Amino acid sequence: MNKDRLERQIRFFLEIDKEKNVFRQTHLSNHGRYENDAEHAWHMAIMAYFLQEYANEKVDIGRVMIMCLIHDIVEIDAGDTYAYDTEALKTQKAREDKAKERIFSILPDDQKSILLELFDEFEACETAESKFAHAMDNLQPVILNDSNNGGDWREHGVSIQQVLGRQVSTRKGSEALFDYIEERLMVHVGRGNLKTEEKKNNCK
Repeated sequence: MNKDRLERQIRFFLEIDKEKNVFRQTHLSNHGRYENDAEHAWHMAIMAYFLQEYANEKVDIGRVMIMCLIHDIVEIDAGDTYAYDTEALKTQKAREDKAKERIFSILPDDQKSILLELFDEFEACETAESKFAHAMDNLQPVILNDSNNGGDWREHGVSIQQVLGRQVSTRKGSEALFDYIEERLMVHVGRGNLKTEEKKNNCK
């Protein structure tokens, strides 16, 4: 046994335990507390396994699930970036790039390389697996918001246009799940939980 290797792996496991303390802007179902990043990642991975039949393309589900599990580890350092916070989104990549280097470097070099590859693949959203993982990342908060009667959308004054803008990557991963999300979102437009942005008239 390579004791140094094992100790680095254990240090990594303890480091990522901090993900349980990173809270998101989405409440748990049925009006529970705010969820944390670790719960979000676990939920996504479970969903990916059972919903793989809806992927646009056949996927390596193990690869999808590990992407789901590791994609927000960087938020231990970078913090959660709310999906509709335009200012925070401007610095998100720089913060997360710095975080992934520090956190993944705790692991032995070969395993660090694997995580960097998976993380970058997820971010690029070009492979069938990364597209489906993104679909899970977008579907998961929608089903929680749906169960809470759109409370988080109302609280932040989110519009249907903003939510649909996030769903472009969902469609790349699963047309069927995009259709489901769109149907649920329109219910919340009808209830007034999602705003509708007025089109600007540029005519003088």
